Amino acid sequence: MPALKLKPGNRARVLRGHPWVFVNEIQEKLGAEHDGRAVECRDAQGRFLGTGIYNEKSQIIWRKFSADHEDFDKTFLRTAIINALRRRGTGDTQRLVWSESDFIPGLVADRYGEIVVLQALTLAVDLHGGEIAEIFDELLAPKSILLKNDAPVRAREGLPLTVSVAGADVTPHWRKIGAVEFWLDLAGGQKTGFYLDQREEYQKIARLCRGKRVLDACCNQGGFALHAADGGATEALGIDISKDAVALARRNAEHNKLNAGFSVENVFDYFARERQRQWDVIILDPPSFTKSKDRLTEALRGYKELNLRAFQRLVAGGVLATYACSHHVTHDAYWEMLMSAAGDAGRTVRLREICRQPADHPILLNVPESEYLRGFVLEVVA
Repeated sequence: MPALKLKPGNRARVLRGHPWVFVNEIQEKLGAEHDGRAVECRDAQGRFLGTGIYNEKSQIIWRKFSADHEDFDKTFLRTAIINALRRRGTGDTQRLVWSESDFIPGLVADRYGEIVVLQALTLAVDLHGGEIAEIFDELLAPKSILLKNDAPVRAREGLPLTVSVAGADVTPHWRKIGAVEFWLDLAGGQKTGFYLDQREEYQKIARLCRGKRVLDACCNQGGFALHAADGGATEALGIDISKDAVALARRNAEHNKLNAGFSVENVFDYFARERQRQWDVIILDPPSFTKSKDRLTEALRGYKELNLRAFQRLVAGGVLATYACSHHVTHDAYWEMLMSAAGDAGRTVRLREICRQPADHPILLNVPESEYLRGFVLEVVA
């Protein structure tokens, strides 16, 4: 099997167990004929580091999938998928495979009942897309398999954006996630059709909302506001800058007969305008403020401004549930930002809970990028 070699004196993270090698860390490329294929990686002294998928079109030229000498073929993929399913157990709506965390770099698989949605984010996975669909068909026998290969990150691998369906037609439909039914457009929606990583948080926060006035800032499809209303909130308002998201949230509220209102708003503008409005519970779950490390300082300024305004709008005894969805924003960085925002707002704040992504989005300790969602549930004491 062909082998990449690291540059002498290289301090690449792969030497400490990380599964990625960047193009500037190797002595020389192997040639485009190996793109999407399995190749070995060795250090400058020739010591074997593992087998991974290769693509010289990508800045991440090598992604490890095995510590042994294995080929990236249907046999390997079937075993890896079986192991991933065993780790999840049974579940009607859940993530089934999550890329490096399940040792299939670039494969995302979600289950929505009898529909499995697959995303190929690397060339190697894309080349084996048909075989991967066959494996899921064999193991789960879904009615439909949606190949939702429209994620913009595919461009970094030199891949086109496409959407196709194997099996029955995948039409938008109602699906219960948590305590609420959502209108899901799996083919046309974001990610694999829904943000499954927050589904447990919806119900957790809802338990704090009975008899409370609740603001769901950056509400998207209304997950937190709808669950708050279902949980007995006296008022639940969701705001989002996206007209389409708000329209969908309103449709969800009407279908579920829930007393939740939604408004198209820029959250910063809303807080600036509604200075006298007070809330018992505020949820901040904005889109990622940064996709790169070099914009972290700017992102933290944005997070601080948002959380500062939320602290100012909460009554004494109120609860702030605040989340960040970028692996560049570490626990410590976010915590420091929250302390600064609370101080500037003149509030005394007690930590109630630290939140992370659900277990079906597993975190590998040697892959910091696998931990991307973190949150804090905070009580404003005074």
